[in-house]
Amino acid sequence: MDKNIRGFLKYISLERHYSKNTAESYSNDLLQFETFLHRTFDTRTIKWERVDKNIIRIFLNELSELELSRRSIARKLAALKSFFKFLTREEITDQNPAISIKLPRFEKKLPEFVTLDEIKKIIKLPEIRTFEGLRDLAILELFYGTGLRLSELINLETANIEFDENLLRVRGKGNKIRIIPLGSAAKKIIEQYLEYRPQYAQNSVENIFVLKSGKKMYPMAVQRIVRKYLDQVTHVKQKSPHLFRHTYATHLLNAGASIRVVKDLLGHESLSTTQVYTHLSVDYLKETYRRAHPGASEK
Repeated sequence: MDKNIRGFLKYISLERHYSKNTAESYSNDLLQFETFLHRTFDTRTIKWERVDKNIIRIFLNELSELELSRRSIARKLAALKSFFKFLTREEITDQNPAISIKLPRFEKKLPEFVTLDEIKKIIKLPEIRTFEGLRDLAILELFYGTGLRLSELINLETANIEFDENLLRVRGKGNKIRIIPLGSAAKKIIEQYLEYRPQYAQNSVENIFVLKSGKKMYPMAVQRIVRKYLDQVTHVKQKSPHLFRHTYATHLLNAGASIRVVKDLLGHESLSTTQVYTHLSVDYLKETYRRAHPGASEK
């Protein structure tokens, strides 16, 4: 691997606090570009200052010929833009040749969500007379009641919950802290769960949610728990923890919450990321109007 790529990956991990998954994706994308340069110019040493936007366009065209999705190509271009921005900052190159290249357009898919009736059915499913059932209900209530990401829920510790204030302090993407209101339903079930947790959790584990063995909960285990209950109620395709995040945002907007407030609750950096949920909200409003207003349709 080129030393400059190694330096960039170290920079985004240690200084910019990018997630492990994002760093791995950027690593794969840049290694692919490095391989392309070695092959195209038949050289072992890359002179980054000689890479211009035409070379990058050739690389993107090659990806397109390989029938990569436009979304994948867009991510690779984003990696190149960040990488060359780093090289410019380090004075390895004079300018960023990728900065003026536009991302390929791709259709935004509207996120799926669960209806309120389905949520009510899901919440009734866990058998709360058992430790695992009580834990599962606490997980479901937290996902729906706070819109947490999977990693945020797994890393949640008791110290992050202010029960007196009904608040959560969550460390999200980029190591940023945000505060989220904790609803009474989620708070009640978490308090019940925490009464039983000491009987199972290992002393060295500070995370709230643990396996029956006492070890820290891991992503695949939470995904299986969520899928287990969603399978019994809904027919949406993506039965994942993120579905509850979509549902949380959609239900807030449908109830009249400000999009800027929802943006802050979700921990989005850009308002445009949150705006996808307004499309779902508008569809909901149209359907409500169609069913409720006497003049909505000819009868």
